[in-house]
Amino acid sequence: MGGVVDLNTILVPFSLFLTVGYHVFLWHSMKRKPSLLMGILAVQSLRNSLQETVLIALTAIAINTALAALINNAYSASHSLISGTFFGSQSGLIFYLKYVSASLFLLASFFCSSMGVGCLIDASILINASGEFSSPGYAEMIMERGFMFALVGNRMLYMAFPLLSWMLGPVSLVVSSVALVCGLYELDFGSNCTISKKQSLLFIKEDARKYET
Repeated sequence: MGGVVDLNTILVPFSLFLTVGYHVFLWHSMKRKPSLLMGILAVQSLRNSLQETVLIALTAIAINTALAALINNAYSASHSLISGTFFGSQSGLIFYLKYVSASLFLLASFFCSSMGVGCLIDASILINASGEFSSPGYAEMIMERGFMFALVGNRMLYMAFPLLSWMLGPVSLVVSSVALVCGLYELDFGSNCTISKKQSLLFIKEDARKYET
């Protein structure tokens, strides 16, 4: 039993340090190179960004609802079907910690995505009404705030999946975290992807200026 507890104690903090450390590194990189932030926030169009954010919010709340519905049956099944050192400790405290941590990330994803949807809808209205009821700078600020909320909601949903895999054991949590960080690094720092996103953001701003005139 001591070996099982040590496995959770070592691998779970390492996994969290890996994912959180990557996003600290990403934030530091964006501070040094603001163009990287512009590339990450950019999308093909405001409509596509709005649809993606709505989908992320619905996915997060649907998974969280299913998680709450299955928690009672999953607790008894975890003791009968999932056992052994590889799957880690299945004590009551560890079990509920797995579900609560995943649920918090899913709820945070839903909240941030919902805020992003509201900001992007407001931005689209302000772009059309720019010059009459608002200034162009304010509309751009609301649009960028919506993109930021959408980005945070997106990353919260991504980080919830390794926590969901923790239910299969700490080893699967580490493997999922490593795969997530590798995928996000390619998404954030891939040269071709960053260039296309920069061009997309320029297209959005040009489109906004057309509405303003």
